[in-house]
Parts: sequence; C-alpha cells; structure tokens
Amino acid sequence: MIKNYFTIAWRSLTKNKVFSFINMSGLAIGLACCMLISGFLYQELTYDTYSANSNQLYRVNLGVAENGGSSVYPSVDIAVGDGMKNAYPEIAASTRLGGLSPQFVKYNDRQFKEPAIVMADANFLELFSIPLIEGDAKSCMTEPNSIVITKDMAKKYFGDAAAMGKMLTVGDKSMKVTGVINKVPDNSHFHADGFVSIITYITGRRATWSNLGYYTYLLLNKDTDPKKLEAHFPNLVAKYVVPEIQQDMGVSLAEAQKSVNTFLFTLQPIKDIHLKSHTKYEREANGDLQYIYIFGALAAFILILACINFTNLSTAASAKRSKEVGIRKVLGSLKSNLVSQFLAESILLTGFAMALALVLVYLLLPYFNDVAGKHLTMAFYLNYKAIAIELMVALFVGTAAGIYPAFFISSFKILSVLKGNSNTQSNRSLLRSGLIVFQFAISTGFIIATMVVYQQLSFMQNQKLGYDKDQVVVVNDAYTLGNNIEPFKQNLLQDKRVLNATISSDVPVRVNDGTQIYLKPTAMNQPHNEIHANIYHVDETYVPTMGMKMALGRNFLPASPGDSSAVVVNEAAVRDLGLSKTDPIGKTIVRSGQHEFTIIGVVKDFHYSSAKEAIAPLMMLYGHSNGSIIVKVKTADMQPFLTDLKTKWDGFHASGPFSYTFLDDQFAMLYTAEQRTGKIFTAFSVLAVIIASLGLFGLAAFTIRQRVKEIGIRKVLGASEVSITGMLSKEFLKLVTIAIVISFPLTWFAMHKWLQGFAYRIDISLWVFLLAGALALMVAFITVSFQSVKAALANPVKSLRSE
Repeated sequence: MIKNYFTIAWRSLTKNKVFSFINMSGLAIGLACCMLISGFLYQELTYDTYSANSNQLYRVNLGVAENGGSSVYPSVDIAVGDGMKNAYPEIAASTRLGGLSPQFVKYNDRQFKEPAIVMADANFLELFSIPLIEGDAKSCMTEPNSIVITKDMAKKYFGDAAAMGKMLTVGDKSMKVTGVINKVPDNSHFHADGFVSIITYITGRRATWSNLGYYTYLLLNKDTDPKKLEAHFPNLVAKYVVPEIQQDMGVSLAEAQKSVNTFLFTLQPIKDIHLKSHTKYEREANGDLQYIYIFGALAAFILILACINFTNLSTAASAKRSKEVGIRKVLGSLKSNLVSQFLAESILLTGFAMALALVLVYLLLPYFNDVAGKHLTMAFYLNYKAIAIELMVALFVGTAAGIYPAFFISSFKILSVLKGNSNTQSNRSLLRSGLIVFQFAISTGFIIATMVVYQQLSFMQNQKLGYDKDQVVVVNDAYTLGNNIEPFKQNLLQDKRVLNATISSDVPVRVNDGTQIYLKPTAMNQPHNEIHANIYHVDETYVPTMGMKMALGRNFLPASPGDSSAVVVNEAAVRDLGLSKTDPIGKTIVRSGQHEFTIIGVVKDFHYSSAKEAIAPLMMLYGHSNGSIIVKVKTADMQPFLTDLKTKWDGFHASGPFSYTFLDDQFAMLYTAEQRTGKIFTAFSVLAVIIASLGLFGLAAFTIRQRVKEIGIRKVLGASEVSITGMLSKEFLKLVTIAIVISFPLTWFAMHKWLQGFAYRIDISLWVFLLAGALALMVAFITVSFQSVKAALANPVKSLRSE
C-alpha cells in the first residue's frame, strides 16, 4: 500500500513538473537556510567542549568596582592560580596562559612575523586535551626556552624535515621545539601557533596578586560547587591583595581594606566564555548570545515561511485535482486513503527538496563561511548523525506542511467537484489569508531590521571620532629600526606628502595598557576616588598627527624635562576623577607604584574603541613606545608613496621586513560583527521576501481560479480589464497592509532592544517603517498583478461555456 502511495505520488509530481519544481525550490531554499544557520549555531554553542575536562574547567575572572560602576577582567596576576590551588583542596590543578606581542621567528634564512605565539604552563595542553603529534604533553614545556608548535608552523620553517629538537629564534630568545600539535580546535576561545614554556619569561618575577596579565584556569574536583568555592575568595583578597594595594598605591590600611568588597575573584565555566563573556582584554573576540537568539529565530522563521509557502502552493494546485478526488471517491477511496496519498506526495516532494537543499548548501557554504567567519565543511552535513537528523526533518516538514493540503483536498464533495466546482470558502480561506499575513509580517520585519542594522553601522563608522583616521599609514614593527627610529621619522617629515608623524604603539582603535589612578589628596585621611584609566604612551607629535584637539592646557613639549612626570588626560578622566567643576590643570594624580603625575592638559574625548562602549578615562604619558610609526599623509595617489616608504625603510637597514596597515582599515575591523549581521540580515530578508511572494502567488492563483466564472460574468456585463485587475489586487494588498501594521510595533521593539547594546546609537526613524512597508506592498502588487492581469485578459467564453 505504501509503495503504491509513493508510486502514484511520483507520477503526480512528474505530471506537474513546473509546479513541483517551484514548490520544491521554495522549500529547498528554506531548508538550506535553516541548515546553514544550524551549522553556525552548532559551532557557536559547542565552544570549548572539546576538552575532556570541559565540565570542570573554570577561568578566574576579576571584578573591580571602578568609575562609578564595575568592570570585569578575564586575567589575573601571576600568583593567583597556584595560590588558590594551594589554599583549597577542591582545586585539582591550575594553569596559566599569557599573551606575547607578535614575535619575529627565524630558522636559518626563513623569518616570519608570528602573531599567535603565547606562553603557557607545563600542564596547559594536557588540561585542555590538546593532543601532541610529537612529544610528551607532560614534559614538553617543563624546561625554559621550550616551544610547542603546530603542524603548519613546523611545515613553514622546516619543510618535510623533522621539527623535534630543532632550534627557533623567537624574538631575542633561542627556543627548542619540544612538541608538535595538529592545531588548537576551531571552537576554542583561544588560538595559538606556538606555546612557549611560561617559565622562560616569569622566572624571578615577584609572586603578586593585585595586577592583571595571566589567563588563569582552575580544574575543580568533581561535584565541587564553584559558588561555594567563590565565597572563600575574599579571604585571599584580605590576605594577599590588601597589603599589596596599601604598598603599591600608598594608601592607608583602612583604605586598602575596602578592596575586600571591591576586588572580587569569580569563576567562569570555560564553556560560557565564548558567548557570555564580554570583559575587557579578552584573548580573542567572543561571540554574543544575543546573536544566537537572533539567528536561531531567523532559521525558524525562514523554515516556517517555506512551509507556509509549500502549504499555499499545494492548496492553490488543488483545483486541478478536484475531479481526480471525485473519481477516486466514486470508486470507493476512503478519506484516510486520500489523506495518506497526498501526504505521501508531500513527503516525497520534501525529500527531493532536502536533496536540493544539500546541493544549495554545498554551493553557498564558501560564501556563508566568509560572511559568518566559520570553517564549516560538507562533512558536517553528511555524517551519519546529520543525515539521520535531515531525514527526520524532511519527514516532519513534509508531514507538517502537507497535512492541511491533504485534508483540504480529500474533503472535496463528490457532486460538486464532478460538476467542476471545487469552491471551498470561509474558515479555510481565513487560514490561507492568515498564513499570507504571517509571511509578509515576518518579511517586512526582516526588511526593517536590515535597514536598522545598516543605519547603526553607518552611524558608528561615520560619527565624529575626535581624530582623523583618513590617509593615516601605520608602519608596523618600528622597533626593528633600533637607534634609527628617530632619524627615520625625521626623514619621513622631509617628504612633502607627509603632514606629520609620531612614534607610538598606541593606535586609537585598541588599548594595550591600563592602571588604577586617583587624585592625590590635599589633606590627611581625605578619601580618594580610585578609577581605572587606560594608558597611551606618546610623543609630542601624537596629538597633532592624529588631528586631536586640546580642551584645556597644553600638549607635551619636546624640550621640557618636567614633562616626563606630566600627563595629558581625556575629558572622561576629568569627569570620573571628580574634576568637572574645577580646573584640573596642575592637579596631581597617582597611579599604581605610587608614581605621581601632574596634569598639564586635557584632550577632547575621542573614540578609541567600538561605539558599543562609552569613552573611558585615558591618560597619555610622555615617552616613546616604539611599536609603530603613525604617518599622516596627503596625496592623491597612495601607491607611489608606499613604494617610496618601503625604499626609505630598507635604506635604514631595519632587522625586520617592511609592513604597514591603514588606520581606517583597522577602524573598520572594530565592526566586523555588525557588518556580518548586516550581510546575513540582507540575505535572509531577500529570501524571506521571495518565499513570501511565492506563497502570495499561490494564494492569488488559487483565489482567482475559484472566481474565474465571476470574472467572466463581470466582463460580459462590461467590466474593464483595469477594474478587474484592481478588484483582485486590492484584496491581496489588504492582507499585506495588515501584515505591515502587525510587523511595525513588533520589529520596533526587537530592534530597540538590540540597539541598547550600543553606548552610541541611532534613533529608529519613521521613514524606515514607511519605506519597508512600501517595498512590501510593491513586491506584493507585482506578484499579484501577474495573476490578476492574466485573469482580466482571459476570454469570458472559456470560463462560462460549461454553464
């Protein structure tokens, strides 16, 4: 019996090839979109689950009350991990990961700049279950000057020769290769090409607790409650942190003891880091749980739209099969048999749609990976678990999308359909109309969301930054010039195309350093307001080179010895230090280590991080930080200038190769996540509109076919083609208008909530809603007009000849 159902279903599908292809294509597009987003969601939700210890590994975060609020940092001081392990038996092990600046690595005549070299404890790879291809995980980083590298890095330096035991020059140190790994898994919150033994860099360092710099992880014993363990950490703050703060900041014991309540160590499961951690100084940019919900809803809505479209098109085609149903009933078919028959057709068509969806996934995967920043492969969709899920989805979707058409078609009255009348009205018509309203409400919402995302992105990229990012060249690795760095800068200033140049590692799109500061008290036992301030190390040409403006006081002077103990702060620092209502010039601020600096100037606030974050306090200290040379250029043709710049670089015999970036490119990278969101919303908005249009096309075809005799009578009585087209189109445009009205408040609420994640954001304009509504109506009118005009131009004799 089942075989017979599918045999007849196959004949029916091949008999109506065009309809079957349109119906199958719409469903395949929806399934392909759902599969692509599901792959993205799977990778995002499985971050850091690869470790055998993933359920017991926690990162130690530091929460600090500062700047009128609280900040969370993902790293702690050098002694925290081992100190906690020694203090509490619930902790089985601790390990640390430390960042290193990009290093030049050399082997014989091969030299490359490696941006992903880190330092780690000897047990790090073992605790994170990163297997070694060569070497022993327990001993590979126990000795100083040891390095474990990836297979690709080994290939780059040693070719096909064995890497083990070879010596690499990393920066100014000679390192022995003691292990080779395949790579750090893609779904990890950290990545590195080389792991240097941490004792190479920390031997002889004082075991302190009150600073930052080391990503510290604890392996807890099974059944340990992390919250109960956290409750003991204030005892460690009182024992170790308070004395350090008292000595380091030069405050009283009573003042330092406040740290017990404002200096909080917390534990975060490593599986929560990628989606739930948005702290300062994360090792890598993390994902966002909000986008998981957004993209999950996108996948669900696209699939629902495709199912609705499938239902409407199947219903629209039912009139062609009304006589077939009548004859089957006359010959004794039961309603259950007919339902099973049409469900078999639906499931078969869905099976073909799933196959086509896999083809679409294969074709779209490279583009999707590029947009989403992922590394999905077809193997993800073709393993046995995935295939089982895909078959179940096909069965479910085929049944869910086909159940209404199956019952609808099988319920035709014998007498009516054999007389050529398959008209069924009321509740079923309302259901079909409701499905169209739902489709266009979602589609209009997608259009509005896309426009809001791009408006916010444009606002962030084009707002006044407080500095000039255009035609600014950042020459990297300036320290490789050695003592020639200043002569190189002066040589650049002789070029008429160079407006100015400055030596600094601190480019206004990132933060490399920070500290706690407070205003020096003017009386004994006067309370102080301690805040966190980021630090830029600059020279006297930094402010003019970047086009920044001074609000008060002066910039640094090159021939002023006193400027070595001077500081320029931004307006945010003045506000948070409580100096807004007084003159800050001449005031003294104290940073950790009891270093005092006199405020000589206030620079106007400028955005040195994403617009998602409010401008934070900043202090500029005088002195070279020779990581880069920032060059402000004015030229109509940049390429000849860059060629000349390389020639100058080579002429000064730098120990490293010439490399550069543009400041505006680095600025654009701040908004990679928002650009990705915009592209994904655009793609799915287009698909949603296409799918909704197909559904509307199906409903229009169905409704007009039901009214073909009415249209014929109207034409006989003198109705024009234009009036008939308008009459038919108006009914459908009413449905789309209802969808638009429903969509407006729901979309406004969703996008308003999304915008709350930005410290600087747009107000959603009314014209966005009006334009989206107009686009939806225009698409609907074009879709319906095809069927309406066709019906209006039809010969009424053909529709009335059976009467």
